[in-house]
Amino acid sequence: MLVNLFSIDLKLLANTISKFLYNILIIFVRKKMQMMKLFFLFFLIILTSSLISDAEAHPLFNSGEEWIGDHRIQIATLPEIPAVGEKIQVLVRVVDIDFQELDQFTLGIRIFYDGEQIDAFMPKMYQNGHMEMDYIFEMSGNHVFRVDLYDVSKDGQALTYTFNISAQNPFGFIFISAVTMGGMMTAIIFVYVYWSKRRSKSKQ
Repeated sequence: MLVNLFSIDLKLLANTISKFLYNILIIFVRKKMQMMKLFFLFFLIILTSSLISDAEAHPLFNSGEEWIGDHRIQIATLPEIPAVGEKIQVLVRVVDIDFQELDQFTLGIRIFYDGEQIDAFMPKMYQNGHMEMDYIFEMSGNHVFRVDLYDVSKDGQALTYTFNISAQNPFGFIFISAVTMGGMMTAIIFVYVYWSKRRSKSKQ
């Protein structure tokens, strides 16, 4: 229910921003502002949209890897930017020094928030070098995942790998997505208006 409400708010906010930016462009065109100023506005919108997009979904936002001894653990989330209250997948891959996936391994996960342990997944045996689990973040912000790998070190001790996994409030997605959509739609409208004027002049 909460996700549906956020989706509705996203559409309303995106439409409002798009109409506002469109009206600004129409005013500029009607007042016959210099084309250089229009180009400046266009590039400003594109630059802002690009920065927002990069901040919204960096390709390695919640991915990481760490070597300890002869073993490496890679971790990622699906989706890459988890939203609070939504089920996600945590993906773990374990390889040896030759980058070969382990046929069998024992792994557990402890999750910390603000320095306190808030959740744990007891050690369990997995096969074929992969582990997948479902998880729901209850709080936004950075979570520390301590991944314990058993029975592989020479001294018999568990190897602990540390990763930072962040979750965001769903409203943050709404605002970022709405502004991005508004910028993209404004750019499309500008290009359409500009080329329409050029075509009209060429026909005269």
